[in-house]
Amino acid sequence: MRVGVWLFGVMLSVIGTGAAAQTTPSGGGEADGSCVEVVVNGERTPAYDCLTRKLAPTMPARGPDDAAPGLASEAITQRPGNQLGLFNRAATGHRMGNTFGTSVYPQRPPPAVYTSPLLPARP
Repeated sequence: MRVGVWLFGVMLSVIGTGAAAQTTPSGGGEADGSCVEVVVNGERTPAYDCLTRKLAPTMPARGPDDAAPGLASEAITQRPGNQLGLFNRAATGHRMGNTFGTSVYPQRPPPAVYTSPLLPARP
């Protein structure tokens, strides 16, 4: 019975040690801002997650109502095509009328025939 209690205590200590080892930070050099390269079989392997964090741009603190900063080219891509002067199928179809896709000439109403109120109408 004493051996069973002893084994139970050893197992609890091993499990506790394993859990404590898993909760330690894996980066190692995160606090001082350095990245660790590992050499395995003569090949260097950099810590890409650390390098990614170091190369990420630092964002200034923004309020909830501030717009996200961006490039001018990103603002242009958000504008609608009719503001940029690009082709717009709906607008072109409206301009061409029922000849859209069948003729290069836009649909136009028949020319107005002006008549004189003083002269009789022509037959």
